[in-house]
Amino acid sequence: MASMLDRVTARHRAMTRSGEAKGWSGEAPFWRLDSLRHALIGASTPDRERIEHEFAGYVEGAGKGNGVVFACCYARLRVFVDVQFGWRDRVEGQLGPFYDSPELARLRRPWPTGTLSNLLAWMEVDATYAGNGYVTWCDDEGRFGRAARGPGLRLTRLRPDWVTLVIGSHSEDPYAIDARVVGLLYEPPTSGLGASLRSQPVLLLPGEVCHYNPIPDPAARFRGMSWLTPVLREIGADLAATEHKSKFFENGAALQTVVSLDKEMTSEQVREFAQVFKEQHEGTRNAYKTMFLGGGADVTMRGADLKQVDFKQVQGGGETRIAAAAGVHPVVVGLSEGLSGSSLNAGNYSAARRNVGDGTLRHLWGEAAASLEGLFTLPNAAAELRPDTRETAFVREDTEKLAEIQFRRAQAMRTLVDAGFDPDAAVAYIQTDDMSRLTGRHSGLYSVQLQPALTEADRQPDSGSGPEGGQG
Repeated sequence: MASMLDRVTARHRAMTRSGEAKGWSGEAPFWRLDSLRHALIGASTPDRERIEHEFAGYVEGAGKGNGVVFACCYARLRVFVDVQFGWRDRVEGQLGPFYDSPELARLRRPWPTGTLSNLLAWMEVDATYAGNGYVTWCDDEGRFGRAARGPGLRLTRLRPDWVTLVIGSHSEDPYAIDARVVGLLYEPPTSGLGASLRSQPVLLLPGEVCHYNPIPDPAARFRGMSWLTPVLREIGADLAATEHKSKFFENGAALQTVVSLDKEMTSEQVREFAQVFKEQHEGTRNAYKTMFLGGGADVTMRGADLKQVDFKQVQGGGETRIAAAAGVHPVVVGLSEGLSGSSLNAGNYSAARRNVGDGTLRHLWGEAAASLEGLFTLPNAAAELRPDTRETAFVREDTEKLAEIQFRRAQAMRTLVDAGFDPDAAVAYIQTDDMSRLTGRHSGLYSVQLQPALTEADRQPDSGSGPEGGQG
């Protein structure tokens, strides 16, 4: 029996043949979902991994429905997209200088009018709300993945909740040790137009898709997890607190108003009084108005106001926990707890910025570079796609600190050269912090003049020259 990988590969090759490629453009019927399942599954059903929650629910309920979550997402996004990528060769375990290649021009312009920042923004948004981001190639001839080489070649985003990871192994056991992702099934919803080509699934091989999942899901083997998942209760509590604050002002800027009426009043009279009272005294527009009541009515204010419940501290604690899950410091986001006390001074902001840059962004940039690398042909076997943050303002050191670092490096290189080491070896050591770069690179000359030491023969006068050594 053919393995899962063989069946996926065979089906993928069949899809890219000219006949079926034309079928996607409408000249012939495209392959159906049932034929795909038959080709992939056969008699068995391998496990599949999808995102564990409703993508639209996270977007609407958390991202668009909560200001704190949006602020944390935007704080991550606006600094995550400010980065470039370049090739670096790893030689003897050390990374060399950055260099470019013609292929990376497509990364900087992933689609018409698009930029690398746009691409990274989509990857970050999908990773935030779904835990996974997917990108692949396509062209104007309806081809995808590696088969896309025609006019209009561009990168395109795959909506993460429409992607399923197909898992297979040599034994066809999805839980085996050697199980791995053998295909990605992209299944968009139907368009409502019947058997439309737009509603057909697309099968891609792992090497054709950039799969960006910076936080692994502990309950799965191959998919990622949204950072929103662990703080759903905090988000719900923040929404409830905001609703509580809104109701406080809607109901006349008081938590609870109790009106006692005369016991002789009928039920109909009570309802009429309640309706008139609400019209004249509920809502922010009626707050603090003078209240006039008829005989037998008594108004009592119960509960506590927002100051008594320490509303700011209660809601601020939840905001901080949401920011912690996002990996961004409250000072960087601009949350209430981050903007209190000594956090306003520049020293604390610099520390918070370094915390976010070193602890969160470098990890995200490294994961993004590794996942995007598979979409391009390597310039050589030692090349790696790496993030280039030299022009990234957020992680750039202060001018004074950068000048101090450069001065100390220059001093170190001067010391090494004065001690007789080769200047190029000294530069390599400073760049890599690898002292083995100095091995065997000493000139044999020493400071201060770096001249060869005089031998005994050099000290003896030349007997065959001069007035005393010449012939008479």
